[in-house]
Amino acid sequence: MNANRILLPVDGSSFSDAAADMAINIATHDGASIVLLHVRRPVPTGLGQPNADELLNVFTEGAEAVIELYRDKLTNAKIEFTELIIGGDVAEVVTNVGEVEKCDLIVIGSKGKSDLAGLILGSVTHKVLHATKLPVLVVK
Repeated sequence: MNANRILLPVDGSSFSDAAADMAINIATHDGASIVLLHVRRPVPTGLGQPNADELLNVFTEGAEAVIELYRDKLTNAKIEFTELIIGGDVAEVVTNVGEVEKCDLIVIGSKGKSDLAGLILGSVTHKVLHATKLPVLVVK
């Protein structure tokens, strides 16, 4: 399978680091571009102003810090990429972005930052596997 566009969802975990390395290898081999995605926590409704804006700023700063790690990695590897930070349900956002961005492949870590949520396979990864029509490469 040759990939032209790879979706790489990241959360800053060691599993995301391994997925990034794999996506870089595939992109280098296939001449593919990467869609770098971090799904930030959504801001709860009903907080009111200015609380909602302050929380959004905190979530966005955290998301930017995560993206920065992978931005440097992709730039150093000379991989063409776009980056997205989107709030919402992680599995839902990953699935939707894969379709909207016309990706050929999703490369995702087997677990994320919350290892307790999924004992064998991360719950987000598990949901993505069942929700998407795209091929998914799960990296340990």
